[in-house]
Amino acid sequence: MRSRNPVFSREGSFTRNDQYAGFGTQTAAQPGQSAYGNPYAGQQAYGDPHAGQQPLTDEQLVVMYNAPSAGPLQTGRMTMDDVVARTAMTLLTLVGFGAVAWFVVPVENFVPAVVALVAATVLGMVISFKRSVNPGLILAYAALEGVFLASFSKLFETFWPGIAIQAVLGTAAVFAATLIAYRTGRIRVTPRYTRIGISIAIGFMILMVVNLVATLLGADFGLRSGPLGIVVGLVAIALGAFFLTLDYAEIEEGIRHGAPEKEAWRAAFGLTVSLVWIYVEMLRLIAILRGDD
Repeated sequence: MRSRNPVFSREGSFTRNDQYAGFGTQTAAQPGQSAYGNPYAGQQAYGDPHAGQQPLTDEQLVVMYNAPSAGPLQTGRMTMDDVVARTAMTLLTLVGFGAVAWFVVPVENFVPAVVALVAATVLGMVISFKRSVNPGLILAYAALEGVFLASFSKLFETFWPGIAIQAVLGTAAVFAATLIAYRTGRIRVTPRYTRIGISIAIGFMILMVVNLVATLLGADFGLRSGPLGIVVGLVAIALGAFFLTLDYAEIEEGIRHGAPEKEAWRAAFGLTVSLVWIYVEMLRLIAILRGDD
């Protein structure tokens, strides 16, 4: 089975194809594959010069033990520093283009926001299903999202001053809370946890599509206003937090299995998608809570 997070569900992603990462039952090792199904085992391209060779002698092991440890530049494998750096670059690109759009695009002009949203959606799908990692496409996606989010936020800001910074702080709080909960073991990304979360997410998306179609036809289910809107908003933010935990698990598994350094860009893309989702839903929820103040 492929990765739990849809963003990472593709050939060449961090995890095994037969089990959930880090939680599946061990299987018999196949040629060129470790007993734990590491997709990067046995690949000399990623800095393992001993893959596929006979067991080392005692003398060779002593020499290797006394040698300096290999760093990221020597192994070409992804590290947490790589993920942090690529994520920072992606988010800075988003914020930078968003700042330009905030000051340049008039609030009454919806064309840039719509174009950016459509283009970002298409580009996001291309990145998600593309086998190889393309940093340029990921940065372009971040730029488009920045333009859309700035225009979207500016519109909300005209009705509820200060709502944008509130949504940013709320998003940062969710990010920090999920990261702490994951790192301390309070959230464990197990197969059962993943199945339940994905099922809820699919049901939520179907409900939102039905609501959108009904709205276009003149009906209103009240899913984006009033008490029911608050419940829907909380569920949406919870789903964003759920996908963040999947992102953390995939990153951890990728580092453990020696994923290529370039996969850090895919991790940055996954985190950005989850954070954008949370921010938009946070903006909507705060607008409902503030009402007509």
